[in-house]
Amino acid sequence: MGPTAETTSGKVLGLIEEGVQAFRTIPYAVADRFRPPRAPTAWSGTRDCRAFTGKAPQTGLLPAPRREMATFSGEPDSSPETEDCLTVNVWTPAVRISDPDPAAKRPVMVWFHGGAFSYGNANAARLRGSRLAKQNDVVVVNVNQRLNIFGHLDLSAVGDETFRHSGNAGTLDMIAALEWVRDNIAAFGGDPGNITVFGESGGGGKVSTLLAMPRAAGLFHRAIIQSGAAVRLRTQERAHALTACVLRHLGLTSAEALLDVPASDLLAAVNPAQQALGPSPMPLLDRYPFGPVVDGDILPAQPFDPAAPDISADIPLMIGDMKDETAYFLAADDRFWNRTLTEAELRDRVAALAGGRTDDVLDVYGRLYGHLNPAERLLAIATDANFRIRSLVLAQRRAAKNRGPVWMYSFEWETPVLDGRLKAPHVLDVPFVFNTLDLTNATDGGAAAHALADTVSGVWAAFARNGRPDHRGFRPGRPMTRGTGRP
Repeated sequence: MGPTAETTSGKVLGLIEEGVQAFRTIPYAVADRFRPPRAPTAWSGTRDCRAFTGKAPQTGLLPAPRREMATFSGEPDSSPETEDCLTVNVWTPAVRISDPDPAAKRPVMVWFHGGAFSYGNANAARLRGSRLAKQNDVVVVNVNQRLNIFGHLDLSAVGDETFRHSGNAGTLDMIAALEWVRDNIAAFGGDPGNITVFGESGGGGKVSTLLAMPRAAGLFHRAIIQSGAAVRLRTQERAHALTACVLRHLGLTSAEALLDVPASDLLAAVNPAQQALGPSPMPLLDRYPFGPVVDGDILPAQPFDPAAPDISADIPLMIGDMKDETAYFLAADDRFWNRTLTEAELRDRVAALAGGRTDDVLDVYGRLYGHLNPAERLLAIATDANFRIRSLVLAQRRAAKNRGPVWMYSFEWETPVLDGRLKAPHVLDVPFVFNTLDLTNATDGGAAAHALADTVSGVWAAFARNGRPDHRGFRPGRPMTRGTGRP
């Protein structure tokens, strides 16, 4: 019928996908609304894990893309939304390894999906782990967890002790997933002593968060942050203020009353509550209105502010960005898309980012990129302000610890699709890492793109194997050194 594996909760049945053994939607924990995850109930017999059966509730939270970009990242996952969403998908070249040497166990790569802690899932076609696993002899694990209001509504000020960690329920889901990997991955041919956590965008924010969590210590051994450095996260003060906005919107006063609210009504409260809360006083560094909260316990302090955490300072880290990240987000602006933005309009848009330093910013980028039109100068400014500044700050503060190596990269290959308007945008790197370009519309499918995907996939797997981005198609420089911030 298919491959099987024995987990701590019972036996699971998988399928063969592109020559690799795949197990979908394995429960790693149970989600009680607004409470920490608890161990899954054991089952008898064999659980059928051949299909994707659900993802976290998120209807209405994914921003509508520009029409031309609707399938840029491939077809969306069609599995239903459910609060019972704490599952992992596993791909392995083989459950059983014939070599009795313990060193023959494969490196494990645990992916945390993007979506700003609010939307997304681990089931999308572009995240299929079969090729990354087969081509590089690794085990790939993709994690689904609670998101948005279900994972990060801080009720500690309005509920009893059972709600104390509600603001970090989704954060604790990540710990539960990694504990499942530690306890079960050997049954899938993986090495529990060699686990890499990696993720893009909000997934990079999840990796940044794990690096600052004492409860995550020892659960992973390498980390990759793709276009998602999180220097700061929510303070408990802002988390409580956002909760007050939610309760006002719903006309409720207690945490207990939220337990009976339909999931659709809770989701409908997210955007109005965020708008009522208003922007963070540190918008270039603070992230995720509904995201992890610095509570002094699960997250004792800001992840990388004012310094990198000591608990993860020895873990090899690779971090980087896309050259033109914000082209993905600016695409909805016709003036950017058609490259018709005027100098006056550029000033207005930069003022929203730079405030009283607008003239300084325009002067610097005018000198650096005076040959570019205003739309493309806006792209450079917005990319640096929203992504690169955070990656550089995180990397430099981590390198200042002078302990584990830090490798930085810049992904600069420009996709020719959509007349090249997007250049090297946010999310383009994901199908290169998983070598799933043909499952998206992000490239023209040419030989150059596929060759680069082989390299990128290989570099990521090499880093997972030995903590260095070594690969036959790529020659890394030196890791960042203390004081210089240079690779």
